[in-house]
Amino acid sequence: MGWLVLLGCLLCTLCCGSGSPDSEGFFPSALSNCPQGCVCSADLLSCAGLGLQDMPATLPAAAADLDLSHNALQRLRPGWLTPLCRLRALRLGHNELDVLGRGVFTNASGLQLLDLSSNVLRVLGPHDLDGLGALEELFLFNNSLAHLDRLAFRGLDALRWLYLGCNELVSFSFDQLHGLSATHLRVLDLSSNHLRQVTVPELAALPAFLKNGLYLHNNPLPCDCHLYHLLQRWHQRGLSAVSDFAHEYMCQVFKVPTSRIRFFEHSRVFENCSAAPGPDLERPEGQLLVQAGQPLTLHCNTGVPALHTAWVSPQRELLVAPGSHDGSIEVLANGSLAIPNVQLRHAGVFVCLATGPRLHHNQTHEYNVSVHIPQPKPEAFSTSYTTLLGCAVGLVLVLLYLFMPPCPGCRRCCHRACGCRPRAPSPLQELSAQSSVLSTTPPDAPSRKASVHKHVVFLEPGRRGLNGRVQLAVAEDFDLYNPIGLQLKAGSESTSSTGSEGLVMT
Repeated sequence: MGWLVLLGCLLCTLCCGSGSPDSEGFFPSALSNCPQGCVCSADLLSCAGLGLQDMPATLPAAAADLDLSHNALQRLRPGWLTPLCRLRALRLGHNELDVLGRGVFTNASGLQLLDLSSNVLRVLGPHDLDGLGALEELFLFNNSLAHLDRLAFRGLDALRWLYLGCNELVSFSFDQLHGLSATHLRVLDLSSNHLRQVTVPELAALPAFLKNGLYLHNNPLPCDCHLYHLLQRWHQRGLSAVSDFAHEYMCQVFKVPTSRIRFFEHSRVFENCSAAPGPDLERPEGQLLVQAGQPLTLHCNTGVPALHTAWVSPQRELLVAPGSHDGSIEVLANGSLAIPNVQLRHAGVFVCLATGPRLHHNQTHEYNVSVHIPQPKPEAFSTSYTTLLGCAVGLVLVLLYLFMPPCPGCRRCCHRACGCRPRAPSPLQELSAQSSVLSTTPPDAPSRKASVHKHVVFLEPGRRGLNGRVQLAVAEDFDLYNPIGLQLKAGSESTSSTGSEGLVMT
């Protein structure tokens, strides 16, 4: 029994001695691997600003955040991150790295942040970023990148923030995104590069959440009407990437750098664009026009699956599965909203509310639904029958005008309607008619020259307005120098008055 007490005291003495502050085993064994000059704190390892030209020989395996910025590193050895299985953030900014190479990031599958900014990288190859499937933030700004391989970002399926500003890129594939998936991408910074050719349809086809984080300012973009209309629409919609840097959006009129102008401040260059606008390349976000009676499905696009999805109707009703109270709206299992038969009461703004652990924050999407009631089409007016009928009527009227003279009865009726009466002949007209009756020359005889000295005079009493006087009528054979043979003719009614009053010559 005493031996047991003595053995217990001995064990307590050894334990207390090994646990004294002066003993060498007081500090954790992990910190004993901290490189010289570096700062180690828990899972943080900082070796910044030490002028290192090569990697430290030993690195603690417990490091989750490694800072090697502001050094003189020129190369990265393949497999140098093998001991750091817990690494989540790697900062290599402000060094002299000019190339990466294959296998540099082996055993870094859990890396979420990689900072390669402010180096001298010129090319990004197809395998330089292999093994970074969990990477979410990639900083490549302020380098000398002039070329990106077609599949440079292949395998970065979780990438959300990509910063490529302040480089020398002259082109970028917005269609394939150089192998990058746009499902989770929220920020794509291409500012302050040398982008001169931009495919406008590829820009218009990008998701709305990526357009909000696509930075293209301070590039020599072409002064193209289609690009101007697209950026103008983004600016009007309030996309932060355009509205926050509207003053720095430039376009190059000619091929010289001095011909740069500001997109939203020199409208004279784009005056002709309004006369001939380009095609409508993109549909306004959330604006839907639906015909009454047609089905409609609204998707809550969140990029990643949402844990909970709810909708708010235009009548402020909260819609969750299975749907609305009246049964006209359904909420599907995938979070989409379905309306089998759209009616006028469904017009308005629908709001989608999505929450989930991988969304990092609640997301909302709005859809402005307009319901259109179709109008019956008017019957087509046939002009062929009308033209044929008009031609037939016109032909009948022409034939009547040509071959049917007006009847005497019509003339009499017309005169009665007008109240027209025959006009009495004037005395001058009556005398002229009488002289033509007494004339010896027939009316149809051809005219001949009359003698200047011989004429024939016929006298005839006037019937009206002459008071029995004899009218003197001179014929063609009457001789003015020998008026002896002049004979007078008078009617029975005015013989006496003629003899008494003498000869009256007119």
